[in-house]
Amino acid sequence: MLIYLIIILLLLTLLYFAAIMPRVFNRKDFSKFNGRYYAHRGLHSNPDKIPENSMAAFKLAVENNYGIEMDIQLSKDKVPVIFHDFTLKRVCRLNKKVRELTYDELQKLCLNQSKEKIPTLKEVLELVGGKVPLILEFKVEYTDTSVCDITAPMLENYKGTYCIESFNPLVLLWYRRKRPHIIRGQLASNLVKDKEVGSRTLFFVLQNLLLNFLTKPDFISFNYKYQKMLSFSLCKHFFHTPSFAWTIKNQESLNESMKNFDYFIFDHFIPEKILTKNNVLR
Repeated sequence: MLIYLIIILLLLTLLYFAAIMPRVFNRKDFSKFNGRYYAHRGLHSNPDKIPENSMAAFKLAVENNYGIEMDIQLSKDKVPVIFHDFTLKRVCRLNKKVRELTYDELQKLCLNQSKEKIPTLKEVLELVGGKVPLILEFKVEYTDTSVCDITAPMLENYKGTYCIESFNPLVLLWYRRKRPHIIRGQLASNLVKDKEVGSRTLFFVLQNLLLNFLTKPDFISFNYKYQKMLSFSLCKHFFHTPSFAWTIKNQESLNESMKNFDYFIFDHFIPEKILTKNNVLR
């Protein structure tokens, strides 16, 4: 009986390792992402002057040589725009979703109390112009991955360095099948503990990276607060998967995250320490 139990435990362990295994062969080259920090939704400060995901925040990040993390989703008329929340309520004080308004309707809104408008992906790509690397988070609430179909041709013509990431594994599957040369990352956090609205079963699967066997992410972008979670730790230290920390809010947290992450997304402070081109502190 004990032997059977041991065999079952071994099989379950092997299945678990197989489930969380990211890409381990023919890994992508991350060297162009080295040597800099990444400004979360641009280098924003006062939300009523330089709000998140605004052209002003992206311009400031470029001027300070920070890479940029930003969020992409579609308007009602299928224009790729840069905006984080699915709803406009927090930033634009309108209780509607981005996908419920056309681009022209979105342009009538301002970000917080500033004069900044919701930018398009095209505008941001033209502004950045390849000067700094981009981390593009695809916002897909359910199963509609048309944002990938629409933005991929635009990104193919972009001459700068970028990678894509998403909480939604369907985005990674789309890129694995249709743009396999693009670096892709699985976003994750302790979703159950964060009390996100949705299926706790699905959140358990996602936070433990149990769909990696399907999506084969090139990197894991994980909430630094939960960096000791088992699946992430195994991806980082057993499979040696490149890792992005989000979102670092102060220097102390940055220092504490150095041993478990390779790349760092920050906001609400300016990192004191400088990274070399190999992401070594000096």
